[in-house]
Amino acid sequence: MWSAICLATFVFSGGLAYILVFPCQKLAKVLGILDYPAARKIHAWPTPLLGGLAIYGSFLLTIAAALSLLRLNVVPAFVQPHVSGIFRVSGKLSAVASGGLLVVAFGLLDDIIGLKAWQKLCLQILSSLIIFAAGIRISLLMENITWSAVVTVAWLVVMMNSFNLLDNMDGLSSGVALVSGGILLLAALSRGQLFVAAILAVFLGSTAGFFCHNLPPARIFMGESGSSFLGYFLGTASVLLTYYHYDQGQTFLPFFTPLVVFAVPFFDTLSVIWIRWRRRLPIFQADKNHFSHRLVELGLTRKQAVGVIFLLSFCTGLGALLLPYLDLLGGILILIHTASILGIVTILETTGRRNHAQTNRGA
Repeated sequence: MWSAICLATFVFSGGLAYILVFPCQKLAKVLGILDYPAARKIHAWPTPLLGGLAIYGSFLLTIAAALSLLRLNVVPAFVQPHVSGIFRVSGKLSAVASGGLLVVAFGLLDDIIGLKAWQKLCLQILSSLIIFAAGIRISLLMENITWSAVVTVAWLVVMMNSFNLLDNMDGLSSGVALVSGGILLLAALSRGQLFVAAILAVFLGSTAGFFCHNLPPARIFMGESGSSFLGYFLGTASVLLTYYHYDQGQTFLPFFTPLVVFAVPFFDTLSVIWIRWRRRLPIFQADKNHFSHRLVELGLTRKQAVGVIFLLSFCTGLGALLLPYLDLLGGILILIHTASILGIVTILETTGRRNHAQTNRGA
């Protein structure tokens, strides 16, 4: 029955986000908050940049509407036993919303006036500390608050930057967020974590409503505010999920679940950093060295490149669903499977690029 609640919240937040995109689009044009074509960009005309507002606005309004219905006791009978528990975790939900507001705010500032890398990093750390202070934190079997703070903040900062870097083609970052978020939703439902499942459904609906407008050719971009919020929320949701149950004699491998779910965004981030470092280019300077761009260079269309990345995210993410139920050998095989997929992609990509370069020299 809880799946029906998730479906209802998904549909509601999705419809709301779809509608909110239109006023955000108009507002961006009136205020001149547009992404203009440039040599390192692939779009051909100025495009509104306030899609992130629609995503966050839908997420926040849906959460507020749900809490209002709970307070008014206008909920199905099967939800009644969970109401007190939902209100007990309302503090964490407020922290997620507050940190998200900060993420969206500094993203808007970056879209409008441009922030320096260290300024964005400081604001990312601050939003991550809000999450940590609310008790949403990574321990990794070590009850040390300093270690927990460092790991939690680092994880959220990496997630925000990974999805920001992934936002380089129409529908790419939001689509990968839908795939990986969907995997997390299935994991939450299978583990009986109903609260996490519900807010994931709200997030997925909000993202899907925007995604409809972001398909190529995109009519609106999510901007820094949207891509950072995607990474921030998915990072937070992955921390909220429980991967280890001490009474089941599990191995430590379920802790790798988020790394498997987000293997493709991390692959993109690490490969871009490696290419820029090897070519002695500024690490934080935007370019066309992303995974999607490299696929296009090999002959794929942009839609095909985006589709390939969606499929890769799905293939690696599926393995993450099995990790909590496998023994040590099974878990290791899942990790090897994930690494093998990315390894095959790397070999094909490197070989294709080398052959392409040789063909061009021969011509």
